[in-house]
Parts: sequence; structure tokens; C-alpha cells
Amino acid sequence: MKRIRQFSFSGSVLAWILPLFLWSQAPERRITKEEYIQMYKDISIEEMVVYKIPASITLAQGILESAHGNSELARNANNHFGIKCHLEWDGKTYIMDDDARNECFRKYNDPYDSYRDHSLFLTTRERYAGLFKLDISDYRAWAHGLKKAGYATNPDYPQLLINIIEEFKLFGYDRMVTEEGYTYKPDQSTSREERFNPRNRNTTDFEEVSPGPAGRKIFLNNNIKFIYAKKGDTFFSIAQDFAIYTWQIYKYNDLDKNDPICKGQMIYLERKKNRSESTGYHVVQPGDSMYEISQQYGVKLKRLLKYNELVPGIEPEAGRKIWLHKPR
Repeated sequence: MKRIRQFSFSGSVLAWILPLFLWSQAPERRITKEEYIQMYKDISIEEMVVYKIPASITLAQGILESAHGNSELARNANNHFGIKCHLEWDGKTYIMDDDARNECFRKYNDPYDSYRDHSLFLTTRERYAGLFKLDISDYRAWAHGLKKAGYATNPDYPQLLINIIEEFKLFGYDRMVTEEGYTYKPDQSTSREERFNPRNRNTTDFEEVSPGPAGRKIFLNNNIKFIYAKKGDTFFSIAQDFAIYTWQIYKYNDLDKNDPICKGQMIYLERKKNRSESTGYHVVQPGDSMYEISQQYGVKLKRLLKYNELVPGIEPEAGRKIWLHKPR
């Protein structure tokens, strides 16, 4: 009887403790496929407009390759397409076991970069050239073409993509683009980061350092301090706030002393660097200027022009790769 009572007591303790333990170990809520589609349909449509890859294929691959945003690679490296490093990659990396132990995968700052790199991966490699001879609205042919070109080794890969596309009617996004006269215009009411990186809404891409003088927030980009200009800022007022010279403000930001400063403009308080420490290149978006790219990555404008053999005042075309360091 004594042993039975002891066992009953232990069981009652476990019955009380176990729910608390399980609650404390509850996993992070998984993104559903429907949520994933809503998050990334806009960028898939934009990639179709710019790079002529069916939005349905891009979305289906993202869903399949990233377990709709829940895979280790997607969560820890923002890699939604399972793209490995390869010889040309000089950006951030993430090591994990896949077909072999300790394989190298590309790591991105946000999912947007992963989607754009996926487009570049398909458009710049010779083995995928045949895809772009297919009808852009024929998602079935594209699914089989990807397998034939060697994107995946799974013999069921094409049918898996087709099943996803047809289950969620992703082909509807292709029709939006192929419809005569259609031009994709992303929602301008939110920033690019908010549109394409919903996980990071209400956050900043840049590290905030200790508060600066006059209650101004200072951020770090490429390990360089900068602020966002506020309404009414001038070179003189910023120099006054941070106890530096006026010429330093416009020189550090590749500006002329007579240039106006706009609210929300990135203004560096230190010299920009000769290269980006976080990524190797930038793909030009419609409307991008070399000055804006220089500010976005904290790299000197003269250096960017030299690396890319560009003449001051001549802006690059959309889709061009802009090197953020001296190309090999």
C-alpha cells in the first residue's frame, strides 16, 4: 500500500506540473499557407513584371521550399528558396545539414532580398534559359522546366508545385500581369520593408545606438552613424545639434552645400565607407538613383560609380546589378 500511495502522489504532481511545462515549451505559431500568400503575393507579381517569371511559380516555390515561411532556413536566414552559396556568393551565409553535413546557404537581410535573388538566380544562369522560351502563363510547363533544368532532385517536384498553384488558384496572379494593359503598382502608403517583410512591421532595419543630443535618435548603417532628417533641418542646424562642422554634413552625404534636406532623409554623421559590409550588390529598382543607393548602403558615391564604371549623372537601368564593392 505504501508503494501505491507513493506512486499516486507522484502521478498527481506530474498531472499538475506537466501542463505548465508544455505551456512553457509551446512552439512559435506557424504561418499558414494562406497567410504566406498574402505576405508575398505582391512581390511575386512585381518579380513577374520585372523578370518574366510567373508569379504562381515564384509563390509556389516559396511555399514549398520554405514550408510557407516556417523552415529553419526561412526563419534564421530569410532564405525562402533553398539557394546555396555557390562560388559567386560573397554575402552572409548560414550553415546547416541538407544533402550533406554543414552545407552553405545564402543568408539575406530580409525576405525581399531572397525573392529578388531567386529571380536573378533563374535569369542569369544558362541552364534556366529554356524556361524563358515557355509561355509565361503556362505554369505547368514552368514547373516541369524547373525540374528538367535541375532546380530540384525530387521527381515529384513539378507536381508538388502544380498542386499548390491549383489548390490556391495562384494562376490568378499570372493573369493579372498578362492581362492587356496591366501595370503593377505596389501600394505606396507603406514602405517597401513593410510591404515585403511583414514579420518586421513596426521595427527598423537599422540598429539604434544611444540617444544623441537634442533628443535625436542615432542609427547605425554599415557601421556608420546616421539620423533621419526632421522637418526644418538644415546642414547648419544638424551641425549645431551634433557639434560638428556644416561642411562635414554635406561632404559625408555626397551633397552640395546648396542642396535642400527633406524630412525622413538619411543623413550620415560620419564618412561613408568604401564598400558595404553586409551584402555584395544591389539590384536597381525603377526610379533608383546612384545617390539613393549610396545612402541606402552607406557606401561613398564615387566608389560606387568607379566599381560599376558609371558616369556621374547617368542613372542605371532597372534590373541592373550594382556592385557595392570592387568586383572580382
